[in-house]
Amino acid sequence: MNNDEQFNNLREKLNEDKNWPQVYMFKFIIPAEIKKMALIEAKFSDEATITQKESSSGKYMSITVKEVMLSAEAVIDKYKDVATIEGVMAL
Repeated sequence: MNNDEQFNNLREKLNEDKNWPQVYMFKFIIPAEIKKMALIEAKFSDEATITQKESSSGKYMSITVKEVMLSAEAVIDKYKDVATIEGVMAL
């Protein structure tokens, strides 16, 4: 499945819930590098709640971001924006 198909599937699922705006939870896995963490944080507003957890090996970090999103399209745009950071895997 390519990215367009994945985003179309996500768009359909998100549009099933018509209650926008709402808090959406993003999850990412990144190499445990402070620079990459900072780049992800910069993609979200100051109102976003961001938590991180390092893997047991210390090689990776999981990032959870909760932010109020206005629409399904805004969620997809945010995923596309974060995808420009090398090494980021969205869950």
